[in-house]
Amino acid sequence: MKPYPLQFKPQFKERVWGGRALEQFGLTPPEGAIGEGWMISDHPNGITKIVNGALAGTGLDVLREQFGAEWFGKNGLSGKSQRFPLLIKLLDCNDDLSVQVHPTDDYDKLPAGELGKTEMWYILSAKPDAKIIYGLKENVTREQLAAAIESGQVMDQLQEVSVKAGDAFYIPAGTVHALCSGVVVAEIQQNSDTTYRLYDYNRPGLDGKLRELHIEDSLAVIAYEGAGASYVDTSAMQAGEWLTIAESPYFKVQKGLIASDAQLTTSKDSFEIIVIAEGEGNITWGEHHEQPVQAGQCFLLPATLGVYSLEGKLTVLRSTVPAAE
Repeated sequence: MKPYPLQFKPQFKERVWGGRALEQFGLTPPEGAIGEGWMISDHPNGITKIVNGALAGTGLDVLREQFGAEWFGKNGLSGKSQRFPLLIKLLDCNDDLSVQVHPTDDYDKLPAGELGKTEMWYILSAKPDAKIIYGLKENVTREQLAAAIESGQVMDQLQEVSVKAGDAFYIPAGTVHALCSGVVVAEIQQNSDTTYRLYDYNRPGLDGKLRELHIEDSLAVIAYEGAGASYVDTSAMQAGEWLTIAESPYFKVQKGLIASDAQLTTSKDSFEIIVIAEGEGNITWGEHHEQPVQAGQCFLLPATLGVYSLEGKLTVLRSTVPAAE
């Protein structure tokens, strides 16, 4: 089997905070408030299947079993779960998400087989005055935060940040955070579905009941001195430039602006994930092979693909997995 850029059928998730904005990418989510499109996933809560080429219909879990060691590269499997290491999402935040935090891999109360969750956000679009919650205010302690939760004043302890299209946020495990209404986001994260809710605005969920909070777990995993969260404003980028916008032990993400074409090469160390943030064009590889691409589409490029080109007027997120330290 010769490697080629793999596209997957998204797994859509209805969320109390979701909407219909993912339709702007030509996607066809089911009816309802759709908050998440899991674009590339090897998680038991949503396995995506290939929709293009010779492997159409094959799940990412099956692909891992058949070709993982070769196609994913030597860095390309999660050591703890042995699943594909990343989960790629598009998020439609029609309303505020819960205030939440994720654990690290070594948290002793993780569900069996589950990982911690370090992630990054790239803001695809943002309404005027859009914002996110991004960490605690300076010098907030566990005791202060617990008291604020008890008294219903937790929002007073959180840092709000205004956002615009093109902003990138790195969110290591232990960072308190929440996307707020009016943003559409590409999320690149560890392959995990573990979230601890600290606060949810006392609103009912889709079933009409208050959603579960996880106060003790949240207080236990928060990095009160900061986990190394960082922000990159990419608005000054020029055509032809590649800028690293997030770097962690789990992923490295670069943003590229392509005016006509860019020739790139995969490494035997890692697969690549290509997220088309804006524009349309083609991926070309091998002897005259071509895959049309457009905004909102995501592709898994096997480590053995080799030389390929991105052609067109494109804004691209390119993700790889670094070597384990």
